[in-house]
Amino acid sequence: MRYRALIIAFFALCMSALTACSSGSSADGPLSYEEIRNTGLANSCPEVYETKRGSIPIEDGSAYRIAKLCLQPDEFAVKTEPTSRRQEARFIDGKPLTRYTTTIDQVSGDLKYDADHSLVFIEEDGFDFQATTVLLPGGEEVPFLFTIKGLVAKTPGAVDSVNTSTDFEGAFKVPSYRTSNFLDPKGRGLTAGYDSAVALPAQADDEELQKENKKQFVTGEGTISLQVTKVDSTTGEISGSFESLQPSDTDMGGKEPLEVRVKGRFYARVEPA
Repeated sequence: MRYRALIIAFFALCMSALTACSSGSSADGPLSYEEIRNTGLANSCPEVYETKRGSIPIEDGSAYRIAKLCLQPDEFAVKTEPTSRRQEARFIDGKPLTRYTTTIDQVSGDLKYDADHSLVFIEEDGFDFQATTVLLPGGEEVPFLFTIKGLVAKTPGAVDSVNTSTDFEGAFKVPSYRTSNFLDPKGRGLTAGYDSAVALPAQADDEELQKENKKQFVTGEGTISLQVTKVDSTTGEISGSFESLQPSDTDMGGKEPLEVRVKGRFYARVEPA
């Protein structure tokens, strides 16, 4: 009887271990919300594990699209002004304060040939912006809208396929970090709040006060380059690295923007339209 109880306890322990292992492993299927929440996995782009130098042919006259474009930032840097005449402006690495909401995802658009037979990607839809704030070593916080809105990116020359030597370069629009209904600490806004908030009306003509009083929806321009490093010709998946340069927030026209550099990796699919 004594051994029977030990055998039963042993089998129970084995069954509980097997159950725990099977319930905790979900690598072969989609993860649940609870398995993703607070892990940062939702902020990660997919990866192409194909290591061979694949190629996706692009036939002239056929319609193609780039779908599920995902850009995951890994490095942030802000260009600061020199403190003396001998110094030059340089980029200083910053730390993102926005934890798991920095990735641009599910972006799509047409991929077609231009007149010079270069490939052109035109961004049309998707989660194409993320409000991001970077903390510099001195304690300064730099907010900016990480985005690729309206991106038109071309290959440098004529190509007949997307492969590991393909690069895309282009410009995009950077909308205002603040929307028109935003109110500053003095209650001033573009379409809401006060028109001005100054101590003395005689100071209303001051240039600095005018910048703060007259809110503007300032749209800037940025540039980005994407370098394809991995291609899976079977699935149409591509991935690689990107580098983006864009302006920071202007506080709705109240200050000059800083230049922000974002480096990271991207993933996308090339599909027939």
